[in-house]
Amino acid sequence: MAALGIATGGRNWFSALALGVTLLKCLLIPTYHSTDFEVHRNWLAITHSLPVSQWYYEATSEWTLDYPPFFAWFEYALSHIAKYFDQEMLNVHNLNYSSSRTLLFQRFSVILTDELFVYAVHECCKCIDGKKAGKELTEKPKFILSVLLLWNFGLLIVDHIHFQYNGFLFGLMLLSIARLFQKRYTEGAFLFAVLLHFKHIYLYVAPAYGIYLLRSYCFTANKPDGSVRWNSFSFVRLISLGLIVFLVSALSLGPFLALNQLPQVLSRLFPFKRGLCHAYWAPNFWALYNALDKVLSVIGLNDKWFGSAVPTHSPSFSDSHGHPHLHSDGHIGPRGFLRCLILCALSSFLFGWHVHEKAILLAVLPMSLLSVGKAGDASIFLILTTTGHYSLFPLLFTAPELPIKILLMLLFTIYSISSLKTLFRKEKPLFNWMETFYLLGLGPLEVFCEFVFPFTSWKLKYPFSPLLLTSVYCAVGITYAWFKLYVSVLTDPPVRKTKKQ
Repeated sequence: MAALGIATGGRNWFSALALGVTLLKCLLIPTYHSTDFEVHRNWLAITHSLPVSQWYYEATSEWTLDYPPFFAWFEYALSHIAKYFDQEMLNVHNLNYSSSRTLLFQRFSVILTDELFVYAVHECCKCIDGKKAGKELTEKPKFILSVLLLWNFGLLIVDHIHFQYNGFLFGLMLLSIARLFQKRYTEGAFLFAVLLHFKHIYLYVAPAYGIYLLRSYCFTANKPDGSVRWNSFSFVRLISLGLIVFLVSALSLGPFLALNQLPQVLSRLFPFKRGLCHAYWAPNFWALYNALDKVLSVIGLNDKWFGSAVPTHSPSFSDSHGHPHLHSDGHIGPRGFLRCLILCALSSFLFGWHVHEKAILLAVLPMSLLSVGKAGDASIFLILTTTGHYSLFPLLFTAPELPIKILLMLLFTIYSISSLKTLFRKEKPLFNWMETFYLLGLGPLEVFCEFVFPFTSWKLKYPFSPLLLTSVYCAVGITYAWFKLYVSVLTDPPVRKTKKQ
């Protein structure tokens, strides 16, 4: 495997971590898979058996193609391997088709494409110095970061049980972040542009990329106090960035523009006719709003307090982005960029339109990079990760997966807390009493939802109560982590640079 060749010399531990998690993924192959398994099988069939001109019109299945063209071509490439496993999976009319060979192919396609994620984690570890620790390998920031990313609980259950292809997509994002840390700006911009045309959810963090590239790449010098030297702006560099975006977009959307199908493609990518909230409320601001609205309606106060506060129009892009302000003369380094990227992801998650619960990973994974650098960031990471991961529990609602998700979450959470506490043992505690009490409350919540509620009479009358409780409880923690990170960005001393970038 490619992962085994990544680490050489004293880095065999990284290969061992990568191999270990790959073996775990293989053990998860027989587990439950969601309707997303059928979604991707259907996309294999569409791209393999139909001409390009019909890809974004095909509607035999309810699971129509709604990812950008690069992902469609990715499915097309996979389909030419899939035909050697089971030709029947490539029939558009074989709705809900599943066979043992289809299962093996789709599961292994996720595992193998995760190699890009493994490589990206390795590159990120090169960029993070973190806090100096003892001589023990397990106390080194790079080792801890590798475990937090490679063995991330959320990514494991979403991709390798629930079923999706987030691994290689996050690999592209982490690799682009690594390239920006390494000052390889055009490579980072290229990788992110490609990523946007694989999955458009990454538009959430595009403002952070755009502003950071303008600030750190197009402006070539700073004043002695670290603020931008306005006359150092390079139009050549700006044009080079624009050319990268234009060429990648032309390669992706050009064929559909030539077919006069761009409006159809965009209507699939941005289906604003869907409601404000997903069927299972993502743990965000709207979950809190809806819960409060329901409580007030019961006591007859909802009209008085809220009136028509919920948006009734189709949202624009700005409705999905509560983006933070990036200071032009303050947090201009890679770490500042990363913090703003995470704030973009979290703001969009909290206030976005029709947000899925899985989108929390867009903030959790980059936050891992910050967690090994400062105790304050480690605290935010642990609150965000623990609540964000627990909010994914309802995705796995079948009985055989119950002990798996509980055990994996416990192992990851215990390791995360213990390793970061050890790393920052000379500093103040990572949690105050209120945060500790809140996180411990997840235990009783799980006991009630999984072991008490099913045996009560409420199950028939209020079957979605566990989902509501989970969403609302986790929304409190995620909102708190967002607020705490936002405050730290605004109050932490800025990193100044006095030399030419």
